[in-house]
Amino acid sequence: MKKIANIFKAFSDDTRLRVIKLLQERELCVCELMQVLDMSQPRISRHMSVLKNAGLVDDRREGKWVHYSLKKENQDKKIKILLNAMVVMANDDVVVKADQKKLKKAVRLGEIKTCCNRCSGQLVEKIF
Repeated sequence: MKKIANIFKAFSDDTRLRVIKLLQERELCVCELMQVLDMSQPRISRHMSVLKNAGLVDDRREGKWVHYSLKKENQDKKIKILLNAMVVMANDDVVVKADQKKLKKAVRLGEIKTCCNRCSGQLVEKIF
């Protein structure tokens, strides 16, 4: 029951739903999430901790940066069903579409793609 409760806890916050939709696009680093969602690093990390505890995301460390992706391997079928349903329901959400647009714009401009490699922890100019 605790595992199920953790999954529903993860789905109960709109920021975490936004993160899941962004991670559907590709792996993202904390600094990318900070820019697109316009949130602080501790706030993003708290949300990512909930998603990780629910078994929805994987993380990997590259230097001082943490990169997150949707969990693909060893994922329970029930979790996949819930995740897929949530992803489909959020497809037409205005906020989700705006987030995806910010992410695409940032990648196109090269701002987000290089923030981990060249800025030494300083975020590049915001994309808003």
